[in-house]
Amino acid sequence: MSGMLVDTFGRVHRDLRVSVTDRCNLRCTYCMPPDFADWIPGDHLLSIDELMTVISVAVDEGIDSIRLTGGEPLVRPDIVEIVSRINAMPKAPRITLTTNALRLQELARPLADAGLERVNISLDTLDPERFARLTFRDRYSDVIAGVEAALAAGLHPVKVNTVLMRGINDDEAVPMLRHAIEHGWHLRFIEQMPLDPHGSWDRSQMVVAAEIHELLAAEFALTPIPGRGSAPAEEFLVNAGPATVGIIASVSKPFCAACDRLRLTADGQIRNCLFATEETDVRATLRDPSIDEATRRQRIAALFAASTSAKLAGHGIGDPSFVQPDRPMSAIGG
Repeated sequence: MSGMLVDTFGRVHRDLRVSVTDRCNLRCTYCMPPDFADWIPGDHLLSIDELMTVISVAVDEGIDSIRLTGGEPLVRPDIVEIVSRINAMPKAPRITLTTNALRLQELARPLADAGLERVNISLDTLDPERFARLTFRDRYSDVIAGVEAALAAGLHPVKVNTVLMRGINDDEAVPMLRHAIEHGWHLRFIEQMPLDPHGSWDRSQMVVAAEIHELLAAEFALTPIPGRGSAPAEEFLVNAGPATVGIIASVSKPFCAACDRLRLTADGQIRNCLFATEETDVRATLRDPSIDEATRRQRIAALFAASTSAKLAGHGIGDPSFVQPDRPMSAIGG
């Protein structure tokens, strides 16, 4: 095992996004239709022991940050145990989690006690009625309770991610930031990406980073914070600080040159890019009864190395040859 995952462009990969399920308890319009039923077969999903094997090999190969995603990771019944077992590894990585916060009110404290460092929470509106229209679930109050529970449990900074959609919630940029500053949230705006299951994404309708910055700058003084590194968000001090806001321009100003992320899907496929059209299967190696544990780990390490080596320079969304991935975001993991 090499202890470092480096692609042909010299990018060292230290961050692994691990999807633990493709299921979700919301139906956000840009992610999952209300009648969505194209789930990954249950017997394809990795067990907790299989997840631990893959994650421990990844850590041996230089991964030092694990982000647990879904679908919605908190619908997985053993999510606290997953965090606890990752945290108990000899070279324990940092553990974060992306969630819609519906179950955070009950799980924030157990997750923090198990070793979770912080959470990213998806919330696209401050209007309960609009929330119900966007998600097909009347659960706005549960999200807010979850955010408050995360703050109380010390999962700092609590990052709240908002996707602005033209004609739907693009009037909430300024109110969202005001609310975030008042309540101690770390707000980040994310450009809508072509990862919807029905393939209806339209770049011309996307609220781009420059427009988001313009909306915010009309009400706040935004000062760029240097030293972004591999972080996806460009961060700004708001009114000279200490409050900040982030803007993630995945489409209009891609940050692929500094990307240090790999992904593991809930059914055991390594993806070297969120928009990759090819995957590397580790589930077959995990379930091969003909090999011993040492050989299994060696092969998984080799699969990580091969996937990393095959990574392209960028996602190519702006290229005419770009092809949207077959999997929607819920099946890939954020």
